[in-house]
Amino acid sequence: MFYDVMWFVQNSMDSALLWLFVVLALMILFSGVKIVPQSHRVVVERLGKFHRILTPGINFIFPVLDKPKNIEWVFGRGFKRSSTMDMREQILDFPKQNIISRDNVVMEINAMLYFQISDPFKAIYEISNLPLALEKLTQTSLRSVMGEMELDEIFSKRTEINESLRTTLDEASDVWGVKVTRVEIQDVNPPASVQEAMQRQMEAERTRRAVVTEADGQRDAEINRAEGKKRAIELEAEGMANARIRLAQAESEAIAKIAEALSVHTDGRDPSSYLIALKYLESLKEMSSGDKSKTVYLPYEASSILSSVGVMKELFTK
Repeated sequence: MFYDVMWFVQNSMDSALLWLFVVLALMILFSGVKIVPQSHRVVVERLGKFHRILTPGINFIFPVLDKPKNIEWVFGRGFKRSSTMDMREQILDFPKQNIISRDNVVMEINAMLYFQISDPFKAIYEISNLPLALEKLTQTSLRSVMGEMELDEIFSKRTEINESLRTTLDEASDVWGVKVTRVEIQDVNPPASVQEAMQRQMEAERTRRAVVTEADGQRDAEINRAEGKKRAIELEAEGMANARIRLAQAESEAIAKIAEALSVHTDGRDPSSYLIALKYLESLKEMSSGDKSKTVYLPYEASSILSSVGVMKELFTK
């Protein structure tokens, strides 16, 4: 019976060892299967040396010999540790920093950096801490670019500053396998005294623009009124001239018809004496229609003109 017990124990130990071996084999086998998420990469080292980069999907590596590279990045006040590398566009929000402009104004600048990793090998092996390196590079570039500008230029040329920073950072970070897509300056905070001076300057500029606009409006109104008066005078003069021309034409036509009629009944004599006499009589009528106390003197030459009345008498007699 003792031997039976020993045999049972021995068989049990052999079975346990077998099962243990099977479990270890399965664990080692499954440790060689790596699933990489979409838009991520995994850097694999074999015996401490770079071997290959795993792409999204199911990948197989040699257990024990191959090992994913752990990425430890420190940026700002944060810490990130992972075996996968995110290939999507990422954002770095830097803390505020002091910048001195060309006109010696100290201000606080807050910037954001958008970047994307294009080469995982360079991002790991060409720089020890990529986010921290990008942060320090952005800060030094901000000081360099804005230090050559005055305060007014910094406020008015923010788009040009962003583009200049993007170009500079993209060229500098190309050796790290990084593509800088955008740089955005969020806040520019000068000292309180400078802000008050800028506020007063803006108010004075608004007042000046209002005065200039009002003066321009008054000037345009005066010009329009003068143009209107000028046009009215021109139209009135043109109307009077046309009226005189038409009156002269009417008188000419009337004289022509009268002359034609007189020439028929005066046996071809000149009818001008009749017309002169007619005008003279009208003038005498106007002279005598005024104050009755006035004495009207008839000039001597009137006798020659009044002789034309005989012509009129003969005319109407016929």
